[in-house]
Amino acid sequence: MKRIYLDDAGSAPVLDEVRVALQDLAHGNPSSPHSEGRAARALLDGARDMAASALGVQRTEITFVASGTEAVNLALFGSAARLPKRGAIVTWAAEHQSVLAAVRRLQILGYDVVIAEVDRAARADPDAIVPGTALVSVGLANNELGSVQPVAEVIQRAHDVGALVHLDACAGPRWMPIPPGADLVSISGHKLGAGRGGLLFVKDGVRIDPLLFGGPQEWGRRAGHEDVPSATAVAAALAASAQHRNERSRVALRQSRALRAALSELGATLTGDEPRLPNFATCALEGRRGEDMLLGLDLAGVAASSGSACASGSLDPSHVLLAIGLNLEQALGSLRLTTGWSTSDDDVSHAIDILRSVLMRAPANA
Repeated sequence: MKRIYLDDAGSAPVLDEVRVALQDLAHGNPSSPHSEGRAARALLDGARDMAASALGVQRTEITFVASGTEAVNLALFGSAARLPKRGAIVTWAAEHQSVLAAVRRLQILGYDVVIAEVDRAARADPDAIVPGTALVSVGLANNELGSVQPVAEVIQRAHDVGALVHLDACAGPRWMPIPPGADLVSISGHKLGAGRGGLLFVKDGVRIDPLLFGGPQEWGRRAGHEDVPSATAVAAALAASAQHRNERSRVALRQSRALRAALSELGATLTGDEPRLPNFATCALEGRRGEDMLLGLDLAGVAASSGSACASGSLDPSHVLLAIGLNLEQALGSLRLTTGWSTSDDDVSHAIDILRSVLMRAPANA
């Protein structure tokens, strides 16, 4: 049975361009002066140049890290360490947990934190940014619904009051360009199709404290041995995104529209709204349980995800779905279907047949 992968937003399959880039890499330490070290340094420098070119920024603004979560934490803790504690840190209730957990930790450390409400599409309201704000963190797009955030408006409002802006771009850069103007931008490798690694853009002139100490690597922002394969993979994925984004977004949009139409026909309440990432089809089915639907789909050959997460035997509702106003029953019965670059129209057609079969026979909960 051929598997159909509709959880691209959870983790994207590794791109062919990345596999090619990872062939025959040198394994020396980039900080060593011997031939192997110099070869590794050349590869790391090449990856930095490639990533900078794909993003349209300077090479000195690129810091390679281990993951998107590390990039988020380095951005928020690193910049907050240089801010006055009387300045407010503003974010929104539907942001990724890596952002929310970091700002809540900053709140414990004595910073003034504001977690603002969102609308029914999980979209941020720039009006939450008021004089006295020192740092703002907003996503490029919501990772559960795909809703594209009003990034330009948020950046303008934040800069008008003298605040730094962190843009969490872990979700979305394969499908849309990253808007200019943010002071810090975090990127996740596995969501790009790199399979590993991450990156933090730090605008020229912005100073942050490191999370890791012990060496001058990555412009003094991240001590420790540089992971050349991860940096190479992230750079190759960014370059591929810049090259193929428009063409593959058109295909993804057609496919997600077919999936949303099928979900609507099956009685689901569609979630999210335009503008959104082109590969997202999300819904809530009151009276169902996300884990039951996911199990049925998995057994039938479809990998999908739910807005709820099963941990330690108990199901927790998605904070995003509760933030947009869904009730508990709706939040517990959510589905997120996301296509990827390798998803074919036949995959989508077959997945729709499976959705109809699974959802029509799945028992409703009392």
